[in-house]
Amino acid sequence: MRKTDRVSRREFLERSGIAVGAAAALAGGSRTVSAATTIPHRTLGRTGASVSILAFGCGSRFLMYKPEEASGVLEKALALGINYFDTAVDYGNGESETRVGRVMATRRKDVFLATKVPGRARTRDLALKEVEQSLKRLQTDHVDLLHLHSLTSDEDLAKIEAPDGAIKALYELRDQKVARHIGMTSHTDGTVMARAIEHNDLDCVQMAMNPARANRFEELALPAANKKKLGVILMKVTAQEKLLGASGADASALLRYAWSLPVSTVVCGMPKPEFIEANVASARSFTAMPGVEMDELRSRLAGKQAVLERFFASHHDHGLA
Repeated sequence: MRKTDRVSRREFLERSGIAVGAAAALAGGSRTVSAATTIPHRTLGRTGASVSILAFGCGSRFLMYKPEEASGVLEKALALGINYFDTAVDYGNGESETRVGRVMATRRKDVFLATKVPGRARTRDLALKEVEQSLKRLQTDHVDLLHLHSLTSDEDLAKIEAPDGAIKALYELRDQKVARHIGMTSHTDGTVMARAIEHNDLDCVQMAMNPARANRFEELALPAANKKKLGVILMKVTAQEKLLGASGADASALLRYAWSLPVSTVVCGMPKPEFIEANVASARSFTAMPGVEMDELRSRLAGKQAVLERFFASHHDHGLA
């Protein structure tokens, strides 16, 4: 990166429309968790952050709520003890971030906030522009975790790691504390994700993992992440409902399996209030699944692996158009 290309934190935030005075106050605020909260917490790898083992997914399932319902839903999640919110500009072309931002305006210190740089921004300059807009929508001067969204292939990783690649923007933003921590997400290929973990100075990774074991994330990328003490965020626990039903498993068993892996938190889309309550109940009553039960679940769902690999090969969780 050329020295003249660097943008100071103050310049970046002013360009994003974030007041620097307010930014300092937010940056100094500590995250709080209600004493009444009974959702277990885990440390998010080397970040040191304490996060609820159940994270609120603000993707397509969150966008099923009416706009006027969204703030109440997020407040409900907070009241029940969920302190990790996962959003992205890709979710509804910024609509998810806008909805989350309305709550962040008053509850920022209570939330570990993650968002993502979209796949269309694989260069340093494009990534910086995307983050400027995300901060405006989120009504904050910083995010706790900034991911590069949806790593797909070796070619995609090469773009990210190029001399002008998007990973340079994430390093710069982390240095400025605009992004407290950085990571990548992937639904597609555990082999490529393992290489990304080995090549880059990441703090976290978010991966699609469930007992069907599609795309070898659990076998290859999870050990690579654990070796470097990264925070591991699991997603697609039900593979967007494809693992539910008579030929699959119930959501509580899939969550229990997920939490029994060496991960920090599990992102779930919860499109109805009763789903939030049910998943919170599962988190509160969690006990580790014995290895023999995990193996049984893997065996029972192994036949879904090829279906899921085809699904994730072209999957985009855009939500609203």
